[in-house]
Amino acid sequence: MKLKSKILLGYGIILSLMVLVGGWGTFNLRRLGKASDAILKENYRSILAAENIIDALERQDSAILLAISDSQAQAKKQFRQGEITFLQWLGRAKDNITISGEKEILSALEANYSKYIEVIDLSEVTLDQYYADIFPLFTAIRDLCVQLREVNQETMLSASDEAQRVSQQAVWSMVLALGSAAGLGLIFSLLLAERITKPIGKTITATEKIAEGNYDIAIEVNSQDELGVLAKEINNMSQKLKAFRELNVGKVIIEQQRNEAIIQSIGDAIIVVDEALKIIALNPDAASLVNLKPQLAVDNYFLDVFENSEIADYLKDTIATGKAPSLKDDRRIITVNRGNKIKYYQFNITPVVTKENKIIGGIILLQDITNLKELDKLKSEFVATASHELRTPLTGMSMSLNLLQETTQSKLSESEIELLNAANEDVKRLRSLVNDLLDLSKIESGRIDLEFTAVEVEFLLNKAIANLKMQAADKNITLKIEDLPSLPKVKLDANKILWVLTNLIANAIRYTDNGGEIKLAAKHHNNWVYISVQDNGAGIPREFKSKIFDKFVQVKTERDVGGSGLGLAICKEMVKAHGGTIWVDSTVGEGSTFTFTVPVINNQ
Repeated sequence: MKLKSKILLGYGIILSLMVLVGGWGTFNLRRLGKASDAILKENYRSILAAENIIDALERQDSAILLAISDSQAQAKKQFRQGEITFLQWLGRAKDNITISGEKEILSALEANYSKYIEVIDLSEVTLDQYYADIFPLFTAIRDLCVQLREVNQETMLSASDEAQRVSQQAVWSMVLALGSAAGLGLIFSLLLAERITKPIGKTITATEKIAEGNYDIAIEVNSQDELGVLAKEINNMSQKLKAFRELNVGKVIIEQQRNEAIIQSIGDAIIVVDEALKIIALNPDAASLVNLKPQLAVDNYFLDVFENSEIADYLKDTIATGKAPSLKDDRRIITVNRGNKIKYYQFNITPVVTKENKIIGGIILLQDITNLKELDKLKSEFVATASHELRTPLTGMSMSLNLLQETTQSKLSESEIELLNAANEDVKRLRSLVNDLLDLSKIESGRIDLEFTAVEVEFLLNKAIANLKMQAADKNITLKIEDLPSLPKVKLDANKILWVLTNLIANAIRYTDNGGEIKLAAKHHNNWVYISVQDNGAGIPREFKSKIFDKFVQVKTERDVGGSGLGLAICKEMVKAHGGTIWVDSTVGEGSTFTFTVPVINNQ
């Protein structure tokens, strides 16, 4: 017999028992349903009618009291509505007479209500008449309604008891039938399970051995059903897998050797880790960073070989999220001592993701940028030297031009005076550029002297506005400080941060049209105070946002606003020297907001 036939036979017997139990249960449920239906259909309508009759009667009684209090119009309307409702529900109750005594109650109720209507004249009713004639009839009618409701409720209780009895009979009969069916079903299930699970157990044992790499499997076949066919196929599969493994081992080895060759040939240092940060591969350049052979570093935890907790944290985040860390270039640089020389490396971290989008590790690429750092250092030194050498002749030129203006101005023609003024302005611009270059080179080389003191933020803002009040007034620009919250004192070099503020405000004035507005604000968060300068000027185009703080970068506008393009670069280095950061939020046509952070004094 086929496995399918065995299963169908077993389940057919169980299904027959289930049908039998279901039929018996349906019969009992129909009995119970009839009993419940009697409760609802025969009595619920009469109870509902009694409740609504009482409600209509009480509304009429309220209308009589309103009439006594001289609210005739409203009383008549309410009384009439109550009468209509009363008669409607009385008619429904008369159409639903189902129990003995109910008809007599309804007849008495109708007779008393007719008297009630006859004695009431809302236009002449008085309080004495109400208590003498009307209220006794009201009480009698309401008592009859209550009696009607109680008669039907008692009948419902009787029907409920009957339903409870039927329910108990149904429960016990269902329990008996279900127990019998369950016993028979269990016997058939055990017999069928034994016939099916025994060969399945052998099959599972065989597949586990195959999964472990043992392909010398031969399952004993004792039947011709589907399980017997499955056993034969597993035997065939194990033999084919054995042959396939012997064929594929060579290909796997070749693929592994190819991957290792690729890693070894990469010119930069590269390290591959698994999801537990264990090193699984690295090239000689990476191993040389810690003076180890690659074979000795493999299978070790990353931090045990490369003592850099910052990169390890970035690796954990990358493997956890599947996204490479988003860092600025200066945050990607690490230093490594190689003998008597310091080497600079820029790191990049990439997650390793399978085709099923499962993250199985990460790759760290370390690019040697020592030469670039040295070139940058040479450039800064050259700029500093050149700027220093230019300052002396520019000072002499400025003094000579000023002296020439003072002594010969009356003797020169108008065009010669214009040329002299232009030369003087160019010298001033060159001196400003040289001074900015010198300041920037000092900051970049770490030679700038900072005198940290405790300063009130409001003092800085007021001082900055005072310095540029005249320039703003020339363009009819409003300079104001927004309402400041309670702020702690900050720890900074007041002159340097005041220079930053002044530069930001001057830029805002330069790029804001006449009649504009510039607002200064500050707020406290954790260990920092955030200071911002907001204008409603032209805004910064998207292509300039990423490089606005680079040297010699100026936003192109329709008009020439002047400047050397070094102001924001110096601002960035000044703020960085205080341990803070600076950034810009801007929308073209709506304005810009420059924000920077300064540290709070620790004891605040």
